[in-house]
Amino acid sequence: MSKFGELIKTENPVLIDFYTDWNEPSVSMHPVVRDVAAALGDRVKVIKIDVDKNAELAGALKINTLPTLMIYKNSQMKWRQTGELDANTLIGLLLEYINK
Repeated sequence: MSKFGELIKTENPVLIDFYTDWNEPSVSMHPVVRDVAAALGDRVKVIKIDVDKNAELAGALKINTLPTLMIYKNSQMKWRQTGELDANTLIGLLLEYINK
């Protein structure tokens, strides 16, 4: 989990997508997350975390529903939501944290 701490320790917002490959809503978020990363470039960091391969982290963060999306900035969680979202909504949320 110390590696997770390093991933979120940044002034730029970090979007984290917790997913599994067997969960349909998680799979449908893959292109959305790719679009967000492409649209915002190096202004944000986008990370996908497979909960099956990171069960300890998922447990510590109480990830019970997939997909779960989080935004971190300066090592602090700023936003969290479960379920699917569209790219424009995610981009809008991230833009709020880019300039703060």
